[in-house]
Amino acid sequence: MAPKVGDTARRSRTVRAEDIELFTQLTGDRNPLHYDDDAARRSRFGRIIVQGGVTSGLLNAVVAEDLPGPGSVFLHVDWNFRAPVGPGDRITAEVEVLEVRDDKPIFRLRTTVANQDDTVVLDGTALVWQEPV
Repeated sequence: MAPKVGDTARRSRTVRAEDIELFTQLTGDRNPLHYDDDAARRSRFGRIIVQGGVTSGLLNAVVAEDLPGPGSVFLHVDWNFRAPVGPGDRITAEVEVLEVRDDKPIFRLRTTVANQDDTVVLDGTALVWQEPV
């Protein structure tokens, strides 16, 4: 069934300390706020935080697997990182279809990631293409 305006999907996961190292292996991001307990404690965050790509990455799974689903790729994202995420936090990524193009398989989505306390840690929109697979 083709996605329609108002459809939603979500996925949750608990972020692990290992996610920081895995993301570093992919990107080379060794920011001290992800690794140095003392530096992280002295920061405005007060603790070790994961890279933003770990937080936003859960949206990749929702889009590619759930809504719009397989064959979907991001064309454009406009995301605001609102609050830090650290190891042990449980995050839930949610997308909602805001617009469906009539001429192409393109969807505009509301994107939100919230933590276990319902604090929004990321929000914004995404434009997604769904390739038939």
